[in-house]
Amino acid sequence: MEYFLGLSEATLRLTVFVGVFALMAIVEALMPRRELSLSKPRRWFTNLGLVVIDSLFVRFTFPLVAVGTAAIAESRGWGLLALTDWPVWLKTLIAILALDCAIYLQHVATHKIPILWRLHQVHHADRDIDVTTGTRFHPIEIALSMLYKMGVVVALGASPLAVLIFEVVLNAMAMFSHANFDLGQRLDRWVRLVVVTPDMHRVHHSEIREETDSNYGFNLSIWDRIFRTYKPQPRLGHIDMTIGLTPYQDEKPAGLLWSLLLPFRRLR
Repeated sequence: MEYFLGLSEATLRLTVFVGVFALMAIVEALMPRRELSLSKPRRWFTNLGLVVIDSLFVRFTFPLVAVGTAAIAESRGWGLLALTDWPVWLKTLIAILALDCAIYLQHVATHKIPILWRLHQVHHADRDIDVTTGTRFHPIEIALSMLYKMGVVVALGASPLAVLIFEVVLNAMAMFSHANFDLGQRLDRWVRLVVVTPDMHRVHHSEIREETDSNYGFNLSIWDRIFRTYKPQPRLGHIDMTIGLTPYQDEKPAGLLWSLLLPFRRLR
């Protein structure tokens, strides 16, 4: 634990990102769930290029991120959890669960509010879904998401440790839930009782609107069940379903510049 706490946030996040990304990429290569529609090198260049742009944009836009905000809130006694004398482990668990629910609600909002959908459609425009899709977001959406998380952290009074754990787990689970591999029906059925599996989240990337508006969770699967947005399987099956958005079933979504400019085009 001392070693864990001694690591800088950036080092820990990068280590977990590289480790999980490499593991998912290897598993995808060995046992792919679906054949890819577009050039993998071009898609990966675009999706990973967005990661770099997003990281630089957030770093130069915000003097503090969620963990730093949590440290300030904790030092000043801000937030609901700061008003309690509950054990640290309990407040940490509550904070992680509350943050995960907040991200679920944020995801729903990005589908329901037109101006947010303009940004979020960059994520859904990907015509294939694999580990890199879990990192494919427009930098403005990432910035707005950071502002939202910082507000939730302050209101909740989440500790820096709770926020760090949540951020690392969420990032890892986003890559896992988008990965292009098959857990197997039996294992998938048990795992999705707790967390979002690749088969569960793949439904959310369907071209069919009613399926796109389901399975919003990135990490815990309970929120989709509680809020009745859970859909177990795609109508056409995982192999025959179409991934992406109807207006963009061509090679354009694989382009980096096209993806960056998509929110500013006429909304279809």
